[in-house]
Amino acid sequence: MLKTIKHYEYEPLYFLTYVQNSCYSEILVNDRPLKKNFTEVADGQTIRINNYIFKSGLQKVTFRLYPASKGKDFDHHTLTGQTDMKIEISESDNKKRNQPGKKIADYVTQTIANSNAYEEKEFIATGKTYYEASFTFEAKVPYEFNSLEKGQDLRQWNPEKLEEKVVDFYKNQLTLLKEKKLEEYFSYLDLREKETRQSLYFNKKELQQILDLYLDPFTIPNYQMQPLENYKLKLYGDGRIVCLELNSLDNDFRGESALWVKFDDNGEIDDFFKFYLYIPQGEDELVMIR
Repeated sequence: MLKTIKHYEYEPLYFLTYVQNSCYSEILVNDRPLKKNFTEVADGQTIRINNYIFKSGLQKVTFRLYPASKGKDFDHHTLTGQTDMKIEISESDNKKRNQPGKKIADYVTQTIANSNAYEEKEFIATGKTYYEASFTFEAKVPYEFNSLEKGQDLRQWNPEKLEEKVVDFYKNQLTLLKEKKLEEYFSYLDLREKETRQSLYFNKKELQQILDLYLDPFTIPNYQMQPLENYKLKLYGDGRIVCLELNSLDNDFRGESALWVKFDDNGEIDDFFKFYLYIPQGEDELVMIR
């Protein structure tokens, strides 16, 4: 991969920075899950998103807000007047990482006048149990991936047949991990890794770090793969991407991959294998795209 990754005079990197208050949330870029928070009443982070950008043009950011319920010191059953989400998209040069980037888009949740004497404004969806909004931004990248465009619309498939194929794929991955079949497991990563690492212009050191992470299931003692159960089929990417997620409302597992592991002596540290699959046009087999 080090020999195939192209480098450019200017290598744009795109970042999404979010800050949220008084809610749980999900953030998607181009209808693929980027970040979820179902544990903290307030949260914030900056995340690279180039691997969510397949080519230049308009990119779509969607966020979903939920009441922050069953927390350590809080239990809201509806969104509050103080609920908000702020998202900023910025661009910087991969070759000049020590220099600040430039803001190219931002979004702040709407508010309305509040009759409360102590608060002039409140969140527009105060009292509701769900809120969703989207916005777009323009990205210009030197690469172009047409793989997903050539994916089948899986919404047209028979749901039972599609679920059977996806479950079989996940079961096979589980077997490869449990039986430590490293080379066969790595053979499924080709498209995902080539596109992801090119989009982020990875160098040798960064590629080695990713390789080390991929080797964890084959090198860490007490790496306990969990049974594939209690799952649900989920579609993303405007119907062209499919995965299995845990069918759980437990805040620690909600929206997580159905393929997961415990790997400390007490079985308390969890890790989740995110497999996003598609089926190319004219074909019948699932391919890991992200």
